[in-house]
Amino acid sequence: MRLHTSLFVFAACLAAAPLAAQEPVKGVANPESLFTDKDPKLNANKQATLHIMKDLLQCNHWDEADKWLTERYLQHNPNVSSGRANVVKFFGTRPKTATCDKLMTPVVAVIADGDLVMVAISREYKEPKDPSKSYTSTWFDMWRFVNAKADEHWDGATKQ
Repeated sequence: MRLHTSLFVFAACLAAAPLAAQEPVKGVANPESLFTDKDPKLNANKQATLHIMKDLLQCNHWDEADKWLTERYLQHNPNVSSGRANVVKFFGTRPKTATCDKLMTPVVAVIADGDLVMVAISREYKEPKDPSKSYTSTWFDMWRFVNAKADEHWDGATKQ
């Protein structure tokens, strides 16, 4: 199924969901299992996505960013400038995580199509009407790959 068709079906399902109730969004038990594919190109792109999520975003090994991001890395997040150097500067001040054995992000799904990989994850937010409570929703990241390196990124971020 093509990525745009998958997203359309997903959006239609969301639109049909009841407004008053919400089921919690939960990640799968073994998220790393979702980053494989029988197709060699899709597998390479999914594996690069796993490294971006685990090695860079989770473990803060930004000194290895050149393995997974192109130099021009176009960023469609309004809080981060494009270019690998700018992304490293934005994220790279965080301390490295000592243990990086497995991906800790609560991944719901990974979809790859052509040169795109999209990852849906569970995210917890404070309830606006009662900050002592929280709820879960779904966050999406999508990358476009060139030679198994991320060259472009989209997410749902808004200005901070």
